Amino acid sequence: MQRFLSHYYWSDMHRKITIKALTLVFLLVSIATFANDDKKSKGKETHQTEKTKEQREKEVEEYIPHHLLDSHDFSLFSYTSDEGEHVYIGFPLPVILWDDGLKVFMSSKFHHGETIAQVGDSHYKLDHGKIYKTDTAGTITYDADHHATNVKPLDFSITKNVFTVMFVALLMFLLFSRMAKAYNNNGSMPKGMGRLLEPIVLYIRDDIAKPNIGEKHYKRYMSYLLTVFFFIWIINLFGLTPLGVNVTNNIAITFCLAILTYILTTFTAKKDYWKHIFWMPGVPVPMKFILMPIELLGTIIKPFSLMIRLYANITAGHIVLMSILGMIFIAQNWLGGSLSFVLAMVLGILELLVAALQAYIFTMLSALYFGAAVEEHDHH
Repeated sequence: MQRFLSHYYWSDMHRKITIKALTLVFLLVSIATFANDDKKSKGKETHQTEKTKEQREKEVEEYIPHHLLDSHDFSLFSYTSDEGEHVYIGFPLPVILWDDGLKVFMSSKFHHGETIAQVGDSHYKLDHGKIYKTDTAGTITYDADHHATNVKPLDFSITKNVFTVMFVALLMFLLFSRMAKAYNNNGSMPKGMGRLLEPIVLYIRDDIAKPNIGEKHYKRYMSYLLTVFFFIWIINLFGLTPLGVNVTNNIAITFCLAILTYILTTFTAKKDYWKHIFWMPGVPVPMKFILMPIELLGTIIKPFSLMIRLYANITAGHIVLMSILGMIFIAQNWLGGSLSFVLAMVLGILELLVAALQAYIFTMLSALYFGAAVEEHDHH
């Protein structure tokens, strides 16, 4: 027992040190990425003139929303060569367009939006992350609201967010398949990664699913609750890496997750659930007509709140973290830079907690909605 406790203590301490070290590395690489992007220029003029504080503030202000956007490639970092050429380090992703037929090519043809991609007789250009059809000169026309008026082909491209979703889905499939196989071959005992994941799975079952859904019906929803928890958690952790992945910062992703919860709640609900929405027992008839539209609206507001909560919290965290990192390049002195770095490191560690917390909240509220849908009422 003493040997076991000693091993557990050192393993736990090693795990904590590893997490802190990884967080520090992520922050250092993020700062390096920020610094390299800050050097972007159109020629050698950047090497000859020093930027003013106002220019640095404007660059940081423009960079933050750009960092949060989806893109057609992974750009780890960039630098300006001695010849004034802007060099990107990363890898492209496939672009899939439907424009009078299927057009497939790699996003490297755009060279991060600096060149025009020619595919057959067609020319395409990136503008604010979207692909438009253009001419050989790359002409983009705008309306009064500065929206591009060029023809936009149907875009089925594998963007950075899509690639990450597919990668995480594959990772989860392989991870839990191996975990299930290890249980079968090891006498229902966890092995390898299963030792780390089993307490989390048991927590979701015993402290989220059973208390909120009930012993009778919780098994029907366990697969969804486990999937959505680990998916959001892993995706959020990828968002803290220098890869610039911000999947749950995309409201379309959180919308789809919320819609899944809404569909499961709606189509698995019992008669009592709908009875308490359309014709509440024990309530005077005039009040039923008043409360019915409110209750019906509540079924839509619940998934809407799931969507907005996840989207807003993750977006706010990234904006605050990038703003603090940007202060290093605005201040450009050891005191301001050191304080900003320490604050960013503390916030980065806090974001590790937020990544798991948002997954927990989404899973918990989904379980609450499922529990309300299958609750059995005793009417007297």
